[in-house]
Amino acid sequence: MKKLIPLLCFVILFSSCVEKKKEESTNEEEATQKDTIQIKTVEPLASKIDDSYFKANGTEPFWGLKVKDNRVELNMMEDTIVTPHSTPIKVQDANISMYRIQTEAVSLDVIIAHKECTNAMSGEKSPYTVTIAYKYTGEEETHALEGCGTYITDYRLHDIWVLEEMDGKKVSKDDFNGSDVPNMEIDIKTNRFVGFAGCNRMTGGLFFEKDVLRFTNAASTKMACPNLSAEDKFMKKLQSSTTYKIENNRLYLSNGSEENLLIFKKID
Repeated sequence: MKKLIPLLCFVILFSSCVEKKKEESTNEEEATQKDTIQIKTVEPLASKIDDSYFKANGTEPFWGLKVKDNRVELNMMEDTIVTPHSTPIKVQDANISMYRIQTEAVSLDVIIAHKECTNAMSGEKSPYTVTIAYKYTGEEETHALEGCGTYITDYRLHDIWVLEEMDGKKVSKDDFNGSDVPNMEIDIKTNRFVGFAGCNRMTGGLFFEKDVLRFTNAASTKMACPNLSAEDKFMKKLQSSTTYKIENNRLYLSNGSEENLLIFKKID
């Protein structure tokens, strides 16, 4: 019996050491796992917003162009050119805009022509053909690029708008057969609009360029209402507008000869 007591103590001591080693090993593994966990950071949404109003790209060589309110960016495989923005020169009798920019480091000409363009690699069609010429200061060679581009419709237009004023006068549903005042929903993803003209439903497309907004190919149903004069007037003014501004949740439509033809209020 006396011989068994030391043996029993040894077994208990050995078991205790084994359990302790297992516990230490487990703790080390957990610590290692914690040390190797990758912490993911979420990129702020604001940093993903692109404020370009025109984008273009081309191949052979690959390049990309962004025109913003405050600068012009030309990204190429081996270099990037960033210049201040300049007011484009408009060519008469043709929808062509030309940016002529001169800095201490480079001269840059960008010509945007409203002419359908097809990407040489993807086959994707764009409404504008873009020609670029740039020359670094101190060099004799002028580099030329060609590609396709499109204007980026103002994201603020993407909403539901209700007519508030026409020709400087407040409107009410009584002016439009007592049902409702004209309203429309603009979708910048498809560059289309749908809505109510006062009696009939209406639909059409958008033509957008920098500071230019036109409502094109407008069509409506042919319902018979007691008074269509206000609706006819509204539709004519909508289709004659060429410029816009957005302030205080309101959309102001004008043209070259008349300001604030129509004023809409944002409701969405």
